[in-house]
Amino acid sequence: MGGSDPQSGGAWGQHFNWPVRVYWEDTDAGGIVFYANYLKFFERARTEWLRGLGIQQQRLREEAGGMFVVTDTQVRYLRPARLDDLLLVTARVLEVGKASLTIRQSALLKAQQVGETDVLLCEGSIRIGWVNTATMRPQRIPTAVLDVMPLPGSPIT
Repeated sequence: MGGSDPQSGGAWGQHFNWPVRVYWEDTDAGGIVFYANYLKFFERARTEWLRGLGIQQQRLREEAGGMFVVTDTQVRYLRPARLDDLLLVTARVLEVGKASLTIRQSALLKAQQVGETDVLLCEGSIRIGWVNTATMRPQRIPTAVLDVMPLPGSPIT
């Protein structure tokens, strides 16, 4: 899965975009992106989004004793992506709970020409919960995480 350039991710406010290039390993026998790989693309974008906010998950796990885990996914597939396509994978917070976040994500085919628009290929919502790493039981999301998180309704920076 790779091919992403960390320098070209952007829109660090409410909306985050992460580029992903489609490689052979991402495709099925028909030459299109295997449906489960969109979840991998979404995961990578969420991780880079958090990293861009200054949240390194391994350090957070070690220092706060907790981590985010996926608790629910809802994905809708609209059009296929193909080998060598450049995608933009987005992430933005939809809902904030005491121990969970719901993140809206999409994968778009990046426009190739000036004046063209990106094409929506796949969209979904991913719910992530904060759990204690030792017990795997839900806990409140640390305030330090929420303080840097672009929450719904906050201005885009």
